[in-house]
Amino acid sequence: KQANRYCSRLMLARPTFIRRASSGYESTEYCYGFAGMVGNTPMIYLDKVSKETGCTILAKAEFANCGGSVKDRAALYLIKDAEEKQLLKPGGTVVEGTAGNTGIGLAHLCNALGYKCVIFMPDTQSVEKIDTLKVLGADVRPVPAVPYDDPNNYNHQAMRFAQSLDNAIWTNQFDSTANRRAHIETTGPEIWKQTGGTVDAIVFATGTGGTLAGTSIFLKNINPNIKAILADPQGSVLYNWVKTGELKRREGSSITEGIGQGRVTGNLEGAPVDDAVSISDFDAVNMTYRLLHEEGIFVGASSGLNVAAAVEVAKMIGPGKTIVTCLCDGGQRSYSRLFNRKFMEERDLIRAIPEPYRDTLA
Repeated sequence: KQANRYCSRLMLARPTFIRRASSGYESTEYCYGFAGMVGNTPMIYLDKVSKETGCTILAKAEFANCGGSVKDRAALYLIKDAEEKQLLKPGGTVVEGTAGNTGIGLAHLCNALGYKCVIFMPDTQSVEKIDTLKVLGADVRPVPAVPYDDPNNYNHQAMRFAQSLDNAIWTNQFDSTANRRAHIETTGPEIWKQTGGTVDAIVFATGTGGTLAGTSIFLKNINPNIKAILADPQGSVLYNWVKTGELKRREGSSITEGIGQGRVTGNLEGAPVDDAVSISDFDAVNMTYRLLHEEGIFVGASSGLNVAAAVEVAKMIGPGKTIVTCLCDGGQRSYSRLFNRKFMEERDLIRAIPEPYRDTLA
């Protein structure tokens, strides 16, 4: 009964995107194009880790968005915000700096809405994401990965390029609060409704900060006792920022993509965050493979990190609580890295994969 309760798909009324038609025999719901397929993702009860911790650990299946990731929500609202402000006219160009998933969402939407799409991205990202963007028709411009304070950072290059064009916008996913608005208006309400208001804590890894910030703002406005926890990979500054107020980078770098930060973004600034947990690549990889082989859910490393973080939060707050996280995207976008034996051996992460599951590596 509990599992069925969380797996039911809820359709929140959004007249802009949903058309309803009825015949003499039945009523039918239609999603209005790509935009209508963003959000309202299923909530999954994770059986193994819930039983191990004594908590109800739930995960939003964000890979079920039409573009395949949680970033479809931000992409939709970034374009919506530009249209509302009349910054983007028909036939215009959308430019973004992205590690991949936001770009994929934007490219889908640009095709659907008649815009051109240009994506600047670090050349460290998976070939699957780059190839997907090209297939979607985006003008993809991989650039060397350098820190944010370097003028050649991919975000700064995207901004300068957009400024050089007529009828173009730089969507600025990191600092435009249209990003977190997406989660205030969609993710937060969905979590509240799907849990029947029983959620005790949320925990999300943070790249732009939009998911954690927006969801926390919405839920804490209803119930201030809900805990908002930031999950941080190795090599990021945000764990120390939450704990001590210092932007001090943790040792190492992470194989996860699109999460971790070297600064406080505009989306994260001022957001109510109660605590942080630090998750190693070892634990993220271990949980990613557990999700695949024990729950049958094929996701990327950021999703594994989120669930590993939910387990840590369960230990912090004790049994009997309901903890919600998200599964950011599918594992297909990480096939050449996370599920590749050579790649994992080079990074000494084979040992993180539970031994019975190592034979499945490509």
